[in-house]
Amino acid sequence: MIIKYLSFLLGLIWSYSFIRTQSIFSTKTALLFKFFISKVSWITFILACYFGFKNFSIKSTLIGIIISIILVHLMFFFSGKFLENKFGEKKLIQVKTVLEYALLIFIVYYVIF
Repeated sequence: MIIKYLSFLLGLIWSYSFIRTQSIFSTKTALLFKFFISKVSWITFILACYFGFKNFSIKSTLIGIIISIILVHLMFFFSGKFLENKFGEKKLIQVKTVLEYALLIFIVYYVIF
């Protein structure tokens, strides 16, 4: 039962972290990210919640959902502060721009081929 609950929490954290990742990108890239990746993550998150309601009590499921959302937000907050302190905001913006263009190229390549 503990392994089931831990896998439930891991599924929630995994899917919600992809949903939360969408907020990092610019508007155009976030739109493509939302269309290709975030939709699947929302479906995964909803199915994980259904799995929790089906196998655990409502209280345990709601606690798991709240814990996973709080953990993801804390991870993004602390990793953002760490990266900003380590590299500086200007360097992070340059890397973010390169990653956004790489993501756009990857999505276009995926759609064409």
